[in-house]
Amino acid sequence: MDKYGLIGFPLGHSFSINYFNQKFADEGINAKYMNFEIPAIEALAEVLDQNPELKGLNVTIPYKQKVMEYLDQISPEARAIGAVNVIRVTHEGNDIKLKGFNSDVIGFTQSIEPMLESYHKKALVLGTGGASKAISYGLQSLGLETVYVSRYQRPDTICYEDITPEVIKEYNVIVNCTPVGMFPKTEECPKLPYESMDEKNILYDLIYNPDETLFMKKGAERGASVKNGLEMLLLQAFASWEFWNGKEK
Repeated sequence: MDKYGLIGFPLGHSFSINYFNQKFADEGINAKYMNFEIPAIEALAEVLDQNPELKGLNVTIPYKQKVMEYLDQISPEARAIGAVNVIRVTHEGNDIKLKGFNSDVIGFTQSIEPMLESYHKKALVLGTGGASKAISYGLQSLGLETVYVSRYQRPDTICYEDITPEVIKEYNVIVNCTPVGMFPKTEECPKLPYESMDEKNILYDLIYNPDETLFMKKGAERGASVKNGLEMLLLQAFASWEFWNGKEK
């Protein structure tokens, strides 16, 4: 039986294990998807050693960047993004070869593109982790200019307190790549001047639990278009399966 799995820490919120095991059952695929909750990226070698049937892995927080140094090959797109969330595992004799890809960017761009209008030219990307890098890359590939937003002073980013009503008008696409507002802390949201938003704003949240985060709710109250991360997750899962099976994009 082939195995696939997810590495990250913690993994309590994992979408992939239910999605893929249901897919395997529905389509009669002789495979199993497992969660590998590893407290350090160094434990990847042990996961590979103990699971010789592994054909592919997904990678989630906090290893999307750290895992790159353990790979034999990285797709040009994943290298440009600086983050990997899909690994294809192939066996050549006694050797294991790992190739990294990024399906986040595929899922996200396919999900947000239908929402974009000609006046959406600039975007705020909330967060600076591996997911935010894929989101920024994806937005730029769709022709938008992007700026990262952080709680801390960092190079090439702005802080939340720098976001004025004028910034909201200019950067009218806002993507939340942070866990702020995720279940169970559903009463939280990124600190933004929501009162200055209108129907020209898009608020896209990578969170999918709850269905409507406070970030989305506050934007919708001002007429903004909002979307959660569930469709992106489904689309990136489709892309993961294609990468594992050698159908590179």
